[in-house]
Amino acid sequence: MKQLEGFGKFLESLRGKMSLREAAHKSGLSHAYIRDLELERNRSTNEKINPSPITLKKLSDAYNISYTDLMSKAGYLENEQEPKAESGEQDQVEMADTLFIEVSTKEMIYHTRLGQLSRSVNSLLDFSHFLDQLEEQGFKKMDTDLFVNLNHVQKYVEREGKLYFDPLGVGKYVVIAAIRQKKYHDLLIRSVARNTGKGLEYQYDRNASATESRFSSLKFPS
Repeated sequence: MKQLEGFGKFLESLRGKMSLREAAHKSGLSHAYIRDLELERNRSTNEKINPSPITLKKLSDAYNISYTDLMSKAGYLENEQEPKAESGEQDQVEMADTLFIEVSTKEMIYHTRLGQLSRSVNSLLDFSHFLDQLEEQGFKKMDTDLFVNLNHVQKYVEREGKLYFDPLGVGKYVVIAAIRQKKYHDLLIRSVARNTGKGLEYQYDRNASATESRFSSLKFPS
């Protein structure tokens, strides 16, 4: 991974006259973290930091710059000229059968019912296009580095923020971020109803029962 020399200064130039808080609002990143990226170090620990592909996607959207170019300058696409003729179809099948995907700065881990497999982030010619594919395949971002295939979710435990991939809730599951749970609450209920073949009325009634149960357990002073 060979990053452009002075990459932090390059990010600062992309921000231009935009304030750090405005950049934070547009990207969804904290203004302090954006400044750390521009300085290429964590000001709390003084350690060198590098933005992840997810962070770069947010910055490319905020600064209206090609994501591929930004990934290249960050050093993630140094092997982008290598052929990838056979991997497209393979990745497409994996995405359809995948329950959820974890993304790190170096690899993507596909979790299926049979196990898991990884793909190097460096092997992706256009990570932005890959994210678009995820959306088309029914995936939603449920945490910083977690993408869940809603086509496979069969149980949603609201009080714990858990998504199960079996109706009994005894197998694999993921815990989603509270802000995403609030954002996708209705979508999750509809997805579970569709995937299990049970009507929306049942899902909402069950959800309401769980809520009522929580409130009934509370004791208020007389």
